[in-house]
Amino acid sequence: MKFRPCIDLHDGKVKQIIGSTLRAGGSVAAPQTNFSSRFPPSHYSRMYRQDDLTGGHVIMLGPGNEKAAIEALAAWPGGLQVGGGINGDNAGLWLERGASHVIVTSNVFHDGILDENRLRNLCNLVGRRHLVLDLSCRYKDDKYFVVTNRWQKFTRLAITRQVLDDLAEYCDEFLVHAVDVEGKCMGVDVRLIELLATSTRVPVTYAGGVSSMADLELIAEAGGGKLDATVGSALDIFGGSGLRYADVVAFCGGNKQDAGNG
Repeated sequence: MKFRPCIDLHDGKVKQIIGSTLRAGGSVAAPQTNFSSRFPPSHYSRMYRQDDLTGGHVIMLGPGNEKAAIEALAAWPGGLQVGGGINGDNAGLWLERGASHVIVTSNVFHDGILDENRLRNLCNLVGRRHLVLDLSCRYKDDKYFVVTNRWQKFTRLAITRQVLDDLAEYCDEFLVHAVDVEGKCMGVDVRLIELLATSTRVPVTYAGGVSSMADLELIAEAGGGKLDATVGSALDIFGGSGLRYADVVAFCGGNKQDAGNG
């Protein structure tokens, strides 16, 4: 299991936000923020680079974050992925700016339905090896449905092993936030973790609810060692008290060796 670090950007600053409280630009209600950093994005990029934590995510949460994202990528060209507002018009530009991969969700859905033509075109444009499909989801009617538009809109796509296997044809990795627990430090979604672990065609990164080392151990156990993990609000570098960044790096490094994963 690899530790996939994050740099979440909101209003041009590194923040940790409860994702389910994000709204479209015209909303009066501000999102619930757990942490706002005094450090620039490049500070975190350099930290991750020093620890060789490849495959981390720079996520632009709404408009006004392009400059900050460019700064983050410039501090480690080729070491980080970028997501948030990615589409066919700008995906290539973000790769030129230093992203190893672009992360896409909303752009490949239309009226709640996966647009396979748009997904195929994007895959052809940037190359499968540079595309990460974000399948962040919420639980409803005994299933996990992918959600778009700042995680507010349910699509009709339910996550199953067959869906994961089919979509793996178009991307290099999956990124999946358990939106119902994301940012709340309330424990991980074991049921979702077990579901994600049924697909092994491409790497899958799980995010959401990690609050302690026991949660990381649970991801490793319930996921059969097949999933990578992202940790946000619980980390000390983001104002949290549940997990020390150094401990997470050490745990995932040791776990990776024990599992025999390169």
